[in-house]
Amino acid sequence: MTEVYTYFPAFLLVLVRVTSFFVTMPLFSYRTLPASHRIGIAFFISWIMFLSMEKPIFQIDGYFIMLIFKEVMVGLLIGLVAYMIFAAIQIAGGFIDFQMGFAIANVIDPQTGAQSPLMGQYLYTFSLLFLLAINGHHLLLDGIFYSYEFIPMEQATLPFGNEHVVEFVLKAFSTMFIIAFQMSMPVVGALFLVDIALGIVARTVPQLNVFVVGLPLKIGVSFVVMLIAMSMIFMLVGKLVDNMLYTMRGLMELLGGS
Repeated sequence: MTEVYTYFPAFLLVLVRVTSFFVTMPLFSYRTLPASHRIGIAFFISWIMFLSMEKPIFQIDGYFIMLIFKEVMVGLLIGLVAYMIFAAIQIAGGFIDFQMGFAIANVIDPQTGAQSPLMGQYLYTFSLLFLLAINGHHLLLDGIFYSYEFIPMEQATLPFGNEHVVEFVLKAFSTMFIIAFQMSMPVVGALFLVDIALGIVARTVPQLNVFVVGLPLKIGVSFVVMLIAMSMIFMLVGKLVDNMLYTMRGLMELLGGS
């Protein structure tokens, strides 16, 4: 019983980091997963992690309160980076929707409760299934487990003022937008050619109402191109998952001062 009270502050720090990570990370942060289940999963994962690592001894004082705030920031940042990198898929869907004419037909994402593009939600759902198929959720849990190798519990501060941290985050976001543009490029490029063709038809055949013909034509062309380019899109999704894991590791190294 004395040992339990001795190591309870360390377990509390582990629980705070894992719970904060679950608040923002993909899959585990969705509203479709009940809050009681998320808390229970976070507790048992924290307990398993706590039993498999070196357990420092802390005193509950002002320094320990600083460590709790630091653990909250670490968990939120790592999960947020993973979520924002994965949100590139919805950005790609937004590009496609804007060209297809579906930009006005946003849907409510049941996981987050926010509005999302129609094609973005379609691609995002398939990407989540792809993430589960390759055991990407295991890799995310590995990331929070091995974060203690880079950011130990004893570290009380995070180098947010370091220029390398800011540069790394900006580079990660720029990479996210580049991959999103690459995912949407086949459909957007095809629709650009369709717009040019419709413009030529409007000049040569003025009697034809291109606004009536153009919308169903662009929708049909978009579906055909997406069917052809689906393999390339999933190849980019795999690249996006790799980039997400590398970004999480790089951010942890920088925050840990490595």
